[in-house]
Parts: sequence; C-alpha cells; structure tokens
Amino acid sequence: MQTAIVNSSRTAGLSGFAATIPGRILIGLAATVVVAAAAHVAIPLPFTPVPLTLQPLAVLGVGVALGPVAGFLTMLAYLAEGAMGLPVFSPTGLGGLAQIVGPTGGFLMAYPLVAAIAGGLTRGLTRRTPRFLAAFVAGNLAMAVLFLFGATWFMHYTHNSLHAAWIGAVAPFLPGEFVKVLVAAGVYSTLARVPRI
Repeated sequence: MQTAIVNSSRTAGLSGFAATIPGRILIGLAATVVVAAAAHVAIPLPFTPVPLTLQPLAVLGVGVALGPVAGFLTMLAYLAEGAMGLPVFSPTGLGGLAQIVGPTGGFLMAYPLVAAIAGGLTRGLTRRTPRFLAAFVAGNLAMAVLFLFGATWFMHYTHNSLHAAWIGAVAPFLPGEFVKVLVAAGVYSTLARVPRI
C-alpha cells in the first residue's frame, strides 16, 4: 500500500512538473532534439536539392503530441537553433541561416504552421471523430500546407516553373508523406488509448 502511494505521488509530481513553464520548455527542447534526429535520416536525390527525410513525421508528431500552441513554439525554437548554426537541419543542406533561406527553406519555414495545424485540427476533430481519423485528416491537411509553402519557395528560389517545382519538390515525396501521416495517426491513436498510471 505504501509503495502504491509513493508511486502515485511520483507520477503526480512528474505530470505536475510537465504542466509548469520550465517543464513545458524542457519538453519543447526535447522535441526539437527528436526533429533534429529525424532531419539526419536523410536521403539526397540526384535531381533535386530537396532530400527525403523523416522530418515531416517528427513535425506532425510534435503537433499532435504538444498541441497547436506548444507545437508552433517548439518548431520556432527548432528554427532558431538551426539559424544559430546548431546541427539540427538535414546534413544535405548548407546549414544555419543559409539553409532556411535556401531551396528547401519553404519547408523549414512552414514547420511551425504545420505543427500548429496538425495539433489544432487533431484536437478539434477528435471531439467528433475517432482519434486515428482525426489525426489522419489533420496530418494530410498539414502536409498540403507544407508542400504549398515548400514548392512556392522552391519556385521563387530556383526561378523554375510550376512543373519543375512539382517534379523537384512535390511529386517524389507524396507516397512517403502519406505513409508518414499514417504512422503519425497510428502512433497518436495508440498512445491516446494507453491508460495513464
């Protein structure tokens, strides 16, 4: 009985800390580490400066896990870390601020908005639909915004046509992004069902 009381007080202490401002900051910084690790799982493609990475999956995860506001702020912190020169971006790029304003910059700049959309829509839709479906719909809409920003910036930076942007910044990535949305929705719905001690 005494062990159960100690364990429950420890759990309450942990959740209490996570609700504090220092706790939220720590969780947000830990989330930027996850996104940075996902960025380093990168496969360069010979026909485009945009690599295949796990970053979009991590950004969706940040959004659905932390919610729209915390997800947005976490991704702003991630961009700030990269702008300061920390090795948090994909190693296929120039790094630092040059990567944010480079050919893949539209994707990076969209990350705060993508996390906010994924988190906000998932929470809003979960009230009326199953968790998996809510996260799946929200993830696909967030990915549409990601590609809209990414392709638009790609066209602006490279002075290429819409067709070239489609080939170099959108079409090759769509199957993989669909799988990432499925994974994010599956993880979210599974973890949401895990009973909290």
